[in-house]
Amino acid sequence: MSTALVRYDRDRPRGLFGRLRGAMEKWTLSQGGPELEARLARLVAPQNEYGVDPFGLELDFTKAAIAPVLWLYRTYFRVETHGIDQVPTGRVMLISNHSGQLPLDGAMIAMSLLLEAEPPRVVRAMVEKWAPTLPFVAPFFARIGQVVGTPENCRRLLAAGETIMVFPEGTRGLNKTYDKRYRLQEFGNGFLRIALETRTPIVPVAVVGAEEQAPAFFEFKSVARALGFPALPITPTLVPLPLPVKYHLWFGAPMRFSGSPDDDDAELEPKVSDVKRAIERLIERGLASRGSIFR
Repeated sequence: MSTALVRYDRDRPRGLFGRLRGAMEKWTLSQGGPELEARLARLVAPQNEYGVDPFGLELDFTKAAIAPVLWLYRTYFRVETHGIDQVPTGRVMLISNHSGQLPLDGAMIAMSLLLEAEPPRVVRAMVEKWAPTLPFVAPFFARIGQVVGTPENCRRLLAAGETIMVFPEGTRGLNKTYDKRYRLQEFGNGFLRIALETRTPIVPVAVVGAEEQAPAFFEFKSVARALGFPALPITPTLVPLPLPVKYHLWFGAPMRFSGSPDDDDAELEPKVSDVKRAIERLIERGLASRGSIFR
């Protein structure tokens, strides 16, 4: 997105876009009240020499766009966090399990860091490369701070002190069928290499609840390939409309690793396994402590 386009959209005070953004901002503040307004005012976006975020993040747009996510967080999923005070300030990498057919787990984690962490912050999710190929998705993701998950993008954001969210399972976790719920799929090593290179602490995160929001019993792999999708899971409602499950987000203690980012995979795999086991322990704790999937 060019600087000219970013500034033009951001600065338009009138017209349909301006009225819609104003209405969304009022909705956001009506849900959150003065406390949310104060937290939003504390958000800071990195700026380049042109006064804009190099990846296209627009805080004004983001503040307006979070209204429906805030409703999902507080009213629909009734998100409860555990241990969020352990997330350190400065650059950090959040590593989480992934599930639910739609990436609402990522949205809820991001909202928790905005509403409940100190300081409040915009989380930068490393999204799958295929996602921005969908119509309208690329500019929207850019404006709310989400970035295609390339190693270079991740390095640049961490160098700027950002909070990065990575799902090492990728679409393998997001689209798994119900019989595999809460079973972590294979983790890639890329996040660990970047954490070592940038000396970034890793915070394990477990999402409990998303596995049941849109249970998939099988998937049409051939149709998914024909459409260019990574998967096409079929849920009881045919489309992945989420059920009003209760979300529990469990944050673990920061993990810091030493070693070279250029080590062979065999050297990195024990460290990756340590992160995976930390998430599994948080999942087990979350499942043991919750009641039904709706509370």
